[in-house]
Amino acid sequence: MTTSGAHQDSAGDSARSWLWWGRRRSAVLDVGLGLVSAVECALEGVRFAGNAALPVPLGVLFGLIAGSVLVLRRRWPASVVLVSVAITPAEMGFLMGIVGLYTLAASEAPRRIIAALAGMSLVGTLIVTFVRTRQDVGSADFDPGPWYVPLVSVVMSIGLTAPPVLFGLYVGARRRLMESLRERAVSLEQELSLLADRAEQQAQWARTEERTRIAREMHDVVAHRVSLMVVHAAALQAVALKDPQKAVKNAALVGDMGRQALTELREMLGVLRAGEDVVTRAAEPVPLAAVGVAAAAAAAAAAEDGPAEGPSLADLEPLVEQSRQAGMVVELMVQGDARPYRPEVEQTAYRVVQEALTNVHKHAAGAKTWVRVAHRGAEVAMQVENGPSERGAADAGLPSGGNGLVGMRERVSALGGVFVSGPTDAGGFRVSAVLPMEVSSA
Repeated sequence: MTTSGAHQDSAGDSARSWLWWGRRRSAVLDVGLGLVSAVECALEGVRFAGNAALPVPLGVLFGLIAGSVLVLRRRWPASVVLVSVAITPAEMGFLMGIVGLYTLAASEAPRRIIAALAGMSLVGTLIVTFVRTRQDVGSADFDPGPWYVPLVSVVMSIGLTAPPVLFGLYVGARRRLMESLRERAVSLEQELSLLADRAEQQAQWARTEERTRIAREMHDVVAHRVSLMVVHAAALQAVALKDPQKAVKNAALVGDMGRQALTELREMLGVLRAGEDVVTRAAEPVPLAAVGVAAAAAAAAAAEDGPAEGPSLADLEPLVEQSRQAGMVVELMVQGDARPYRPEVEQTAYRVVQEALTNVHKHAAGAKTWVRVAHRGAEVAMQVENGPSERGAADAGLPSGGNGLVGMRERVSALGGVFVSGPTDAGGFRVSAVLPMEVSSA
């Protein structure tokens, strides 16, 4: 079955190898024109045989062969015109000459070849018409004047040559224009598809970046607040019976921190819900161009808007105070004059200090901690260092996913900064970050 299919394919290819017509309708048209031209030339061959003293069947056969050449007009239009010029002295092939000139002018042949063959056809028709008309006038009973024969010859030769050439040039130019417009439309459609795909990728990248940013924010909020709440809850349990006043104070702190954590979580969840509404609206079927424009607009908006307003360096003092209330000994040192930064720089600096303090609560409970912030000429630096824990390797028993340091590094690297963390020689741990100082225009 496969072999027969292969034979059929090869037979089809071999059958198409000599067929130069793109469509069956074109083949039928050319064959029909060839038959009409062959019949015309055969009829004209009878007169040619009589004038040349040749047998009539020979003249008819010559006309049939010459006229059938018109079938090749799409493959070899120049050859068809040459044949029509060659049989012009025999007063044959008027249809072949007209159709051949039209096909040649409409083809992709060089203009100099079209002009040369059209000139040959014009001269041949002019000579034959001049001779024939002069013979007719000479056998007539009246004298039309010396201008009649040249005028008729010029008009007839131009009338048989110029219209098919001009019409063929027009059709060829129009065909090339349509092909150019079609190719341009296909190219534009491909470019539009590529732009839509690229815009969708950018939008997807922007959505991924936004989800990552929100995940980091939620990690920082939950880890820090809940860590402080656990520390205060442990202190509350320890002093509940011994010092009721301190227990009440710790309970109040736990409540305040829980409310702050819930407030920040609600804000972030509100952003997520708004994003879900946008995604739901975008899921409706829209044209490809609209998808590309909407995706590009979403990506551009996400890139321009940047992170939402959040904590800043001015909030470091309350942050350190919360750790002090949890029983940590923290010293805050600020060098240089504070100045306004971009919101993402302010927020990243705050989150680095916050996450570093959270790690101290988790893994070095009771250790003395130093928070240093330096405003320099071209950058802002922050460092959080803690000494050895009073309980050695023990920690507060808080769970850790190992994403704190990774998140801090991602935040700092995204702004072109430098992040370094590691243990100190004294047995503690140090977290350092340097952010490029880009002063806001406000």
